Amino acid sequence: MTGKARLYLDLVRWDRPAGWLLLLWPSLAALWIAAGGFPGWHLLAVFTLGTILMRSAGCCINDVADREFDKHVKRTSQRPVTTGAVSVREALVLGAVLALLAFLLVLTTNAAAIAWSFAALAIAIGYPYAKRYVSMPQAVLGVAFSFGIPMAFAAVQGQVPLLAWVLLLGNLFWVLAYDTEYAMVDRDDDLRIGIKTSAITLGRADVPVVMLCYAGAIAVWGLSLIGRIPVPVIVLTAAAAAAQAVWHYTLIRDRSRDGCFRAFRVNHWFGFTLFAGTVAGYLA
Repeated sequence: MTGKARLYLDLVRWDRPAGWLLLLWPSLAALWIAAGGFPGWHLLAVFTLGTILMRSAGCCINDVADREFDKHVKRTSQRPVTTGAVSVREALVLGAVLALLAFLLVLTTNAAAIAWSFAALAIAIGYPYAKRYVSMPQAVLGVAFSFGIPMAFAAVQGQVPLLAWVLLLGNLFWVLAYDTEYAMVDRDDDLRIGIKTSAITLGRADVPVVMLCYAGAIAVWGLSLIGRIPVPVIVLTAAAAAAQAVWHYTLIRDRSRDGCFRAFRVNHWFGFTLFAGTVAGYLA
């Protein structure tokens, strides 16, 4: 593998799959709910590969937008675009190619999913710039990272019903929780360079709000599935997810960088738990 190829893989965070897993689990859960069970191998492949491609494209866009900020943050100062190892043009071309490949996958679904994909792309492009103007940019990320849900319903049903938006709201709570944990890692650096984040906006209310967001995510998921899957499965899944949220509290309560970053990195297991509960419920 050439040195440039390694830089491109580093740019798209290929060695850190937790990022695309955060996108994948709610999208797959939405597929199962929209289809009332297994959605078929075609849609499963489209949404799995599409998620990986779009998350990788988003990394390219994000690193270009944040290259001047990232050099002042210890955790991000060595990213390829920030150091100049990958040029802005190279990153944008790579991001465009990845997004185009994802769009080609969407073209194999239906007109509704294709139409909603343009909204998803617009939100993904806009998010990196939200932190300059919005006090809670994590809310914008929450919409971007939840848009696989309405797209899943569109791909399965040819429409986006109210249930899809309710599930999106629940997932938005989860994104606010884990991305606030992420923002807590860089709070001191972000204050110094003037970036807006939920961790800064919330101040000492950050930990309580994160926990309330976990509770909101579990509650919306569970209430949405009553009457669709067996109640015992909902209760057991909610309990498993709640136990993880309590564990996260022990990691973030003292607001240490290492604890908050660890909480963020293992968040995909929370999403997997809700997905697994969804699958188990429809199997039951």
